[in-house]
Amino acid sequence: MLEIIKGAVNYVLDLGAAAMLPLILTIFGLILGQSISKSFRAGLTVGIGFTGLNLVIGLLSDSIGTASQAMIERLGLSLDILDVGWPIAAAITFATPIAVILIPIIFIFNIILLSLNQTKTMDVDLWNYWHLIFPGAMVYYATDSIVIAIVATLVNAYVVFKLADWTAPAVEKFFGLPGISLPHGETVNFAPITYALNKIWDKIPGINKININAGTLKDKLGLFGEPMMIGLVLGLGMGFLAGYDSKEIIQLGIQMSAVMILMPRMVALLMEGLSPIADAAKSFIQKRFPGKKVYIGLDAAVVTAHPAIITVALLMVPITILLAAILPFNRLLPFADLAVLPFTVIWSVAASKGNIFRGLLNAIVSLCIVFFIATNLGALTTTLAHAVGFAFPEGATMISGIDMSSHITLWIMLKLIDPSNVPAFAAGVIALLLYGGLWFWTRNDIKKQFETKE
Repeated sequence: MLEIIKGAVNYVLDLGAAAMLPLILTIFGLILGQSISKSFRAGLTVGIGFTGLNLVIGLLSDSIGTASQAMIERLGLSLDILDVGWPIAAAITFATPIAVILIPIIFIFNIILLSLNQTKTMDVDLWNYWHLIFPGAMVYYATDSIVIAIVATLVNAYVVFKLADWTAPAVEKFFGLPGISLPHGETVNFAPITYALNKIWDKIPGINKININAGTLKDKLGLFGEPMMIGLVLGLGMGFLAGYDSKEIIQLGIQMSAVMILMPRMVALLMEGLSPIADAAKSFIQKRFPGKKVYIGLDAAVVTAHPAIITVALLMVPITILLAAILPFNRLLPFADLAVLPFTVIWSVAASKGNIFRGLLNAIVSLCIVFFIATNLGALTTTLAHAVGFAFPEGATMISGIDMSSHITLWIMLKLIDPSNVPAFAAGVIALLLYGGLWFWTRNDIKKQFETKE
């Protein structure tokens, strides 16, 4: 029976988000009282939008990946933990024996939290549940206990859903996505930190006066401040740093220019499909639960099209490689996940309200944390990969990744699960108090910035 369930789950997951979402949203629309034609049209439009978005992200990944490898080779970096990228991380996570039971557990837990008013987020992005399962899988191989792994998974999921609720007003007002939240631990985990950093930048003379955003760039630079030109310039610069010849530099510039233009258009198509579902969800909830608000939890990819995010992410590619080289504690060789920097910097940019300068500062601090976690947990991520039979790339003895190492709550939990290891436990307690304190310190920021009357 377990094999049948596992086969059914794997079949659905293998469809991918672009194929799953039309089905899920069609069913969701019918539950909300929409007609089958309207529900199916909305779901299919979302699937088309995601397909287009994934094609653009694929272009970004291929271009950035090749250029990054060239930059790494030019610097002669030789670090012993290889960044294998999020697709490998997802495959490894879903291959763990605990994954098949965690998927329904997380889904049911989400429903229970909604019914108890403990969250406003309904995470419908089932394919990306791997982000919620990964911490549980790591804890499972750290403790060899299914019970502890399940508890850790639910604790992490609860924190992620609460962070998604907390940041949803910014998703609506800053990114223009009403009724949407982003329950992805590897991105939203950084929101308390980046919002706290933004409060610090407000207090520093000089830095608090610098405001560079997409709007001001366009006003001051004219044509050269437009997204397509920013992409072109950044692509040309990256090609130069990679040591490309003139033809390759020009090609990379055009590709980055295309990314800057195409990503927002794909997101607009995706939102065309989501809007009727979000409106139906709002009406459904208002009729049955007056005064209650529910957010639809989606893939963080829906906000990566913001011009400031793409700009900061492209600027962070060479900066991330440089950080890997100069940070004395780092052992991670950044590679495959350099293409997911648009995800990593989401809350660096959102916390700064699109200020590219502050977004860069926030992103640099965030990446320093990522490198620390990757180095500290490199042995455990390698154990996880060996356990599921992952075929290591030639010459690689340890693996991790930027995405895998962006789970701050996971790192804290791993330090707290073994009180007998006094130094690690003490570090976990300090990190928990600091992280919780930052969240408490900035808890009203988004409300003050984005609060509107319901």
